[in-house]
Amino acid sequence: QVQLVESGGGLVQAGGSLRLSCAASGSTSQIIYMAWFRQTPGKQRELVASITSNGSTAYKDSVKGRFTISRDNAENTLYLQMNSLRPEDTAVYYCNAKRVLITVDDYWGQGTQVTVSS
Repeated sequence: QVQLVESGGGLVQAGGSLRLSCAASGSTSQIIYMAWFRQTPGKQRELVASITSNGSTAYKDSVKGRFTISRDNAENTLYLQMNSLRPEDTAVYYCNAKRVLITVDDYWGQGTQVTVSS
C-alpha cells in the first residue's frame, strides 16, 4: 500500500505562486509514475503534470512554462511549483501514484484546495 498526503494549497492572488507537496509513505519503492491532477465542481479530474521514475515530465498545455513538477526520491516527496497563477487554475489538486507489482495499482491523496483570486 501507498499513502499520499498533499499540502501547500491555499488562497493566492492572480500572478502569485504556490508550491504543492505530496508526501508518499508505505511501499514506495515500486512507484513508477507520479502526477498531479486537478478537479473543479462538475468537471472531470484532469491531468496537470506527471513525472516518471526516470525523471521524464509532461504537462497540460495550459500550465507549460508556469508549473514545474519534481520529485525528491530520498524524501519520497512530489512537488508542484506553480507560478503566474490564474483564476482558472482554481481547483482541488490531487496527488497520484502508480505502483507496479503484478498489476499497476493507483493511489490518490485526499486533495488540497488552490484558489486564485482575480
